Amino acid sequence: MPGTSDPSTVEAWAREAGAILLSHHGRLEQVEKKGARDLVTAADREAEALIVARIREACPDDPILAEETRATQADAPRLWIVDPLDGTTNFVHRIPHFAVSIALYVDGAPVVACVFNPILDECFVATRGGGATLNGVPIRCRGEDRVSESVLATGFHYRREYHGDSNLQHFTDFAYLARGLRRLGSAALDLCYVAEGRFDGFWELHLSPWDVAGGALMVREAGGVVTDFSGGDGWLFGGEIVAANPQLAPRIREVLAAADPASLPGPRFEP
Repeated sequence: MPGTSDPSTVEAWAREAGAILLSHHGRLEQVEKKGARDLVTAADREAEALIVARIREACPDDPILAEETRATQADAPRLWIVDPLDGTTNFVHRIPHFAVSIALYVDGAPVVACVFNPILDECFVATRGGGATLNGVPIRCRGEDRVSESVLATGFHYRREYHGDSNLQHFTDFAYLARGLRRLGSAALDLCYVAEGRFDGFWELHLSPWDVAGGALMVREAGGVVTDFSGGDGWLFGGEIVAANPQLAPRIREVLAAADPASLPGPRFEP
């Protein structure tokens, strides 16, 4: 396989980018808006520039799909998918739940990934067929198979009022059914928390590939499954994802499928 797929190299890149994020944390002079709620900072751009430079040095022929650097070959045999700062809103508000995510996909499947939360110094690494670790210690999904005994995580799109399914009905349904729900603001870390057993499952809508590319391999290598809402493989580019252990995932999908799109709640007024 041409180019690097060494997990220690990918981890080193993520840690370098994490150091950039920490250098800006609590010291931001300017925050820009890409949308009403979608923020971008110098930290995002500097961290992404570093990762892109490292990949291009090591793998000059590989395309890169990143939040600020969009690949023109998203279907290439080798594709790096990068989120330099997943959880930008948390970062801006000094909430210690954000991460760098780097993943390499070969022939459409993840082969190596690293998700690093620099403020907690938690580094999740996975390789296809080699398992998943947190700071070098192997991790596994929890074995819970009942929604009623599960803690689940989700999130909401920045432009949720413009989508036919805002995820609010699903959130309401699970609020009545599950032990607990969490909305922490970083899909990459939410997926890692499923892999490590902190969460039992995760679902979300309208995500981008860089939000889920790294964490999905963590779940798979920790004994879990990752699907779209129909149980298929359209989760990377299809904008919907379910992650849990193999017994719980279909139960989560059953709840999602039971929602009536005609009754999904939306905005009641224009602010």
